[in-house]
Amino acid sequence: MGAARALPAAADGQLPLLPPLPAAAAQLLGQAHRGLAEAASSPDAAWRYATAHLAALRAAAAVLAARTQPESGRRRPRSAWVLIGQVAPELAEWAAFFAAGAAKRAAAEAGLSHAVTAREADDLVRDVGTFLGVVEAAISRPVPPAPVRLRAVDPGSRRRGPGRPGSTS
Repeated sequence: MGAARALPAAADGQLPLLPPLPAAAAQLLGQAHRGLAEAASSPDAAWRYATAHLAALRAAAAVLAARTQPESGRRRPRSAWVLIGQVAPELAEWAAFFAAGAAKRAAAEAGLSHAVTAREADDLVRDVGTFLGVVEAAISRPVPPAPVRLRAVDPGSRRRGPGRPGSTS
């Protein structure tokens, strides 16, 4: 388990309030939870799978709504799963997982009875429940700062010092 990092106290000694979740993100999270509940209660495996997958997509859309601003102009549509990897790198593995299941979801929505098994549907419902928890944690805390990009330095221009290769100390 990683180390916990304390939030800095405000001037009055209280913990700082987190910025409110944008309304669109909160609405999408609500839709995701309702979709997951619907999936969990469905007796049909194909419907359960497709509905759970759509709930995950709504959760991904909530992340995008929370962490991005709408772009002006017309652009080529991009997959939410691709965008998640760019906007929330900590969710990239989840995005790849759900992107891989998109074709199976399409087959289930098309009514192909052999598209998914009951076990696959049950597993996806469980995975989407976990994903929703991860998403809620990810968008309820401040976005971590972008990593600092280091620029290449000419090795000959480096100053030598203690503990560095080429130094005499």
